[in-house]
Amino acid sequence: MGEPRTIHFVSLGCAKNRVDTEVMLGVSGESGYEIVEDPAAAEVIVVNTCGFIGPAKEESIENILEMGGHKQSGSCKKLVDAGCLSQRYPAELAGELPEVDHFLGSSDMLKLGPVLRGTQERMLVGNPAQYTMRADDPRVLTGQTHRAYVKIAEGCNRECSFCAIPSFRGKQRSRPIADLVSEAERLVAAGVVELNLISQDTIAYGRDLPGRQSLADLLVALGDVDGVHWVRAHYLYPETLSDALVEVLSQHDKVLPYIDMPLQHASDAMLRAMRRGHGGDRMYKVVERLRRALPDSVFRTTFIVGHPGETEQDFDELRQFVEWGEFDHVGVFLYSTEEGTRSAELGAPVDPSVAEERRARLMSIQKPISRDRLELRVGTELDVLVEGISDESDLLLQGRWWGQAPEVDGSVYLANGTARAGEIRRVLVTDAADYDLMADFIDAPGGRDAPPDAKDPRPPKVKLRTLS
Repeated sequence: MGEPRTIHFVSLGCAKNRVDTEVMLGVSGESGYEIVEDPAAAEVIVVNTCGFIGPAKEESIENILEMGGHKQSGSCKKLVDAGCLSQRYPAELAGELPEVDHFLGSSDMLKLGPVLRGTQERMLVGNPAQYTMRADDPRVLTGQTHRAYVKIAEGCNRECSFCAIPSFRGKQRSRPIADLVSEAERLVAAGVVELNLISQDTIAYGRDLPGRQSLADLLVALGDVDGVHWVRAHYLYPETLSDALVEVLSQHDKVLPYIDMPLQHASDAMLRAMRRGHGGDRMYKVVERLRRALPDSVFRTTFIVGHPGETEQDFDELRQFVEWGEFDHVGVFLYSTEEGTRSAELGAPVDPSVAEERRARLMSIQKPISRDRLELRVGTELDVLVEGISDESDLLLQGRWWGQAPEVDGSVYLANGTARAGEIRRVLVTDAADYDLMADFIDAPGGRDAPPDAKDPRPPKVKLRTLS
């Protein structure tokens, strides 16, 4: 037998794209290809692109062009453009990128197999509505293999005015609970202990399935899988928050009370312009409802500044909301004009320098709030998922407690003892920074004894403030 053929992957964009890349990694392995880190050594290079907003599209094009250079200077004989960008602009890319040999869309991961077997067809972008991931699709986990993203649905039915995703990802297609349980069991067998559920609109899971299975039903089913320790749901929208879902987040031991809810704005005018389906008053009520039902929850949210028509008064309403909400984690994004969206028809966005200044102001408000929220944990015990040697120092281990999602939140730095990646260990929190915690293993040789009052791993009930 000859040497195995080689393939290199570039994965851009969100966690959903990462899952798609992991499926293509599985397909390449089944096709007899060896995955290599050096693109110059690869016979095939696959760039899984993002086509969501302008900066992501630019990054995707830059990576395609860079990888295309290896057809002259390296071993590359075949360059593949996959993902959202080729799904959104297939004809344009085919005409402008002659160095690309094959185009796959956002739901064409399994078509990589025919490409690797030698198909001559260049344009392979299909209809996204015809594909939904299945548990038996080949998949190779990347990064920390004790955690995994689980894509519970494809597509989106929402009509947010700033977003083009439904136009190239298609309508929502939820995966059956039985299939997702099967995937979870496979992941556990591979060493995964933490499941992070993702989709475009996670709270809408199951509405398109027979019997209208719900996200609450799914969370219970996944939390009951033997070997699963943490289940976290991302991208919950506020409009249809059910009592059943709140109860599961509150009561199930394995389902984390971690609220990831992109609220986007707080001004009535902006929420109408964004076609969010509710006004600012709903925002306050949803946050209050969740805080009262889940006093020990951690709340992550994101906002957009610079949308067409955003006035200083609109921004001031958003600022007041951020101050009032006392969220644990906040991300602020600059509006990006996307062709084909309703927002693009509303006129020019806010001047970029003004939008950036507003983003910086919000983050400066949020930074001490995030620190204050973490300082509530000092002196308490937490369960921490150990992830390995710290990026900051070889003398520290690094992990996350349940209130920190992978890749978007901070870390816990562990100053004593030893542990293997993937272990969940009890620690005593000793200090807090803006976004991170310091802690000691309680059960480590020479570790501290926990104080008598450090028995509750979650903070005291949050005191709600009413906006005057």
